[in-house]
Amino acid sequence: MNRLVAYLIRFAVILIGYGVASLAASAFLNIMFLASLGYTPEHAHPTATASLYFSVPFVALFVAYFAFMPAAIVILVSEILGRRDWLFYALAGAVVAVVFLGFAYQTADGNFEVTDPRAVAAVVGCGMVGGIFYWLSAGRWAGTWRQIG
Repeated sequence: MNRLVAYLIRFAVILIGYGVASLAASAFLNIMFLASLGYTPEHAHPTATASLYFSVPFVALFVAYFAFMPAAIVILVSEILGRRDWLFYALAGAVVAVVFLGFAYQTADGNFEVTDPRAVAAVVGCGMVGGIFYWLSAGRWAGTWRQIG
């Protein structure tokens, strides 16, 4: 019974961590997009700031959807190996982003091609930010469920 509770708690922590990582990656993507348009904090208009309250969680849904399978594999590997260092999660986030870009390139029918190096760097950066925020919220305790007797 004790092990089952430990598994369920760890699973809940992983889900919460994945949500936090998706929100962080979405926020980073929104900031990168606004910066590419020349938006600076000096131009802080109330409508632009208020729109972020909607767009960050909305884009996070897409981030979570498209990154789910590669991220699930990375999370499983990190749990089995008990990896708890931030650099592993940052690099794993970059790998998840590159896998997403590979899937997007393979399934593109001409409408969605990410070929601009700045856009590729932004997506990889989003993956790294998501990986670091996953580490902050859930990855620091990876593999602890195995220690429960």
